[in-house]
Amino acid sequence: MFRKMQPAAFIAGLALCSPLALAQQADDAGLRFLNPPGLPTPSGYSHAVEAPVGRTIHVSGQQPLDKDGKLVGAGDFAAQAEQVFANLNTALTAAGASFDDVVKLDIYVTDMSQLKALRSARDRYINLQQPPASTLVQVERFVREDAMIEIAATAVVRAPAR
Repeated sequence: MFRKMQPAAFIAGLALCSPLALAQQADDAGLRFLNPPGLPTPSGYSHAVEAPVGRTIHVSGQQPLDKDGKLVGAGDFAAQAEQVFANLNTALTAAGASFDDVVKLDIYVTDMSQLKALRSARDRYINLQQPPASTLVQVERFVREDAMIEIAATAVVRAPAR
């Protein structure tokens, strides 16, 4: 049978939940950015992002190519990263989204020592207060051998607040 919750047990339960509540941020449209205790403090990303019902947009991995398919920034990681984020922005805009809607970035690079240049480009585009969940992986090479970076994105466009 069900028992009534004792006040002391209820208060203890609230105390256990409070660190998790402090580790969550919600935006006006209901996205929750989760950085729970027990995981290291993230730098430039969120451990998890919970998205309410909305339009989900999956952007294929973008490489540093201009609209004619020509490589931008041969041998220049910073220029390539900037082009990739510009391409992501173009794809998001075409779908009626923006970087504020991005909930996940999958970032692939050929040289992890270029992290500072990557962060510099990324931080000009993403919402630094509520950064998307992210994965960063070093790969040996891409199909296009002169590319140094590729990024795929997932965005959720929430319904307008009522």
